[in-house]
Amino acid sequence: MTGKTINPTRMELTRLKGRLKTAVRGHKLLKDKRDEMMKQFLDIVRRNRVLRRKVEEGIARSNAALTVAAAIMGPEMLEQALLYPKAGVELDVSYRNIMSVNVPVYDFHTTNDDPAELFPYGFAQTSGELDAALEQINEVFHDMLELAEVEKSMQLLAQEIEKTRRRVNALEYVMIPETERNIRYISMKLDENERGNTTRLMKVKDMVLQDAHRYRK
Repeated sequence: MTGKTINPTRMELTRLKGRLKTAVRGHKLLKDKRDEMMKQFLDIVRRNRVLRRKVEEGIARSNAALTVAAAIMGPEMLEQALLYPKAGVELDVSYRNIMSVNVPVYDFHTTNDDPAELFPYGFAQTSGELDAALEQINEVFHDMLELAEVEKSMQLLAQEIEKTRRRVNALEYVMIPETERNIRYISMKLDENERGNTTRLMKVKDMVLQDAHRYRK
């Protein structure tokens, strides 16, 4: 029995049995939710691994091209060529639901769809390596955005998995065992009371019979 006071009545026993039934059902539902979230989480982790490798390779290629361009053009000319971009970018954020967790979905579009607007400079004073670097950055940007989406989804799912895991453990190792102990305690007390009442009734019966026997004599 736990340290708190338990009222050993049939009404309390009925209440605890209902509570135990609800806890067991909730425990199963939470375990199923946790297992499905883990499956979704592992799928996202695998996607994250692929995207991260792709982004890192793309960034390495663009950095290499920028390094060559800076060496050919000089840092000052490179900075001047990139000082005034022609196209802007707008980012839209929506959400999708994964096992009651709202994860972000990022979508972006440029303010100008003309591919030539990618290069904010004239071609006479710049090197081809700078063009290649900007093209590489433009290509990897889509993957970078998806990587940010995937990593945020991982973070949110991991937090929800941890919360669900704590709830499952609280039910499995605290609430359900405690409720079962209380049910056993109340059942034992009720059985003791029943046996005590039966014993008292038998003694009263014996006393009545003895008195009746002496009266007849």
